[in-house]
Amino acid sequence: MELSRAWAIVEHVVDNAPAPVSVFVADTHGELVAAATMDGAAPDTRLNAQRKAYTAARSDAESTRELAEKVRDDAVERASFDPFFTFFLGGVAVFEHGLRVGAVGVSGLPGEDDEALALAAIERSAGP
Repeated sequence: MELSRAWAIVEHVVDNAPAPVSVFVADTHGELVAAATMDGAAPDTRLNAQRKAYTAARSDAESTRELAEKVRDDAVERASFDPFFTFFLGGVAVFEHGLRVGAVGVSGLPGEDDEALALAAIERSAGP
């Protein structure tokens, strides 16, 4: 993922979050491209946002939601995943021309809101 798009995602999340959050934008390996923690965000939101982005970047699912639904009824499969994976909502893969280029993780709000904020930032960063 290009840095300019990663920054656009971070800025959109920060500008539109209704309360303090952390946002982590990762490359396809789950490694940092850009991140921010808003003033007042709980310290644990940093690691949670990182884990959400990492999971969405490295798994075969398009989001932490999708991955959680896929393995919901299979404790053995859940236990076999990378131990840094998380199933909390708010991790969403980023695609360009059908190829995964990275992922976004947002943490600090209820999971549904984290996910919605990530999706909106991805959509907005895609341009016209």
